[in-house]
Amino acid sequence: MEVVTKIAPIALALIMLTLGLGLTKSDFTRVIKRPKDFLVGLICQVILLPIIAFVLIKILNVQPALALGVMIIAAAPGGVTSNILTKFANGDVALSVSLTAIVSLLSILTVPFIVIKSADLLDINYLSKEISMSGISIKMFLVVTLPVVIGMLIRKFAQDFIIKRTALIEKISLTLFMIVFISIWLEEWDNIIMYISRAGVITLILNVTMMILGFYVAKIFASGVEQRKCISLECGLQNGTLAVFVSTQIFDDIIYLIPTASYALIMFVTSIISVSYTHLRAHETKANLVWRR
Repeated sequence: MEVVTKIAPIALALIMLTLGLGLTKSDFTRVIKRPKDFLVGLICQVILLPIIAFVLIKILNVQPALALGVMIIAAAPGGVTSNILTKFANGDVALSVSLTAIVSLLSILTVPFIVIKSADLLDINYLSKEISMSGISIKMFLVVTLPVVIGMLIRKFAQDFIIKRTALIEKISLTLFMIVFISIWLEEWDNIIMYISRAGVITLILNVTMMILGFYVAKIFASGVEQRKCISLECGLQNGTLAVFVSTQIFDDIIYLIPTASYALIMFVTSIISVSYTHLRAHETKANLVWRR
């Protein structure tokens, strides 16, 4: 796990830097102007997702180490990938960006709390390292919050340069994400294959459940169709690189990374299916309207 341990903090910091490069003041003031949609997304992602994950762990009787790995990915905020796929799905991109940014900044508090509380509930001992909530928060601040702030400052002083290269920045972020997970699969292939069948079931159920649940909660409480698509994807697409970073900071055993590796693979497949289905439905609706005319 040596390669992953070295790559994850650098990749995460660079991914968060690219997030910061895409942020403006309006991404934060929008939350104050339109709080309802944001609060629905926030509650689904920060509160509902970990609760559903823990319930599934108990129902499926997942072994403690894998269970904590599931809680780590459930605690992670949405990733930059959700912004890209929300755009492809014709969802509310502005809401997606606001959710990703603010939940990522809050994650230096929410992630340590959820992970440590989950470990206590699952009766897991920290055999590898001395850890504390403040210790994890400080490390996360250095690789999550600080790069976002630096990215926002760079954008402020070089706005035209950054805007012209938005597509390139998105590609860099996605590439860094892929590098981390390809490294995990290559370095720990034998171990991953050993555990993947057990982790695959719960991560698939969690991912699909949250995408569906996020959509229907948003259908009841959020503004419209674009917001439903956004919140559904935000609930299904987690920042796997951050989950890898947290796992490697607390544990030395690969088993805690397995659910994240499994979830990362699954979420790409399910989100692409979801976006494709959304486009298909949109085309069918448009065709029906033309036919009626």
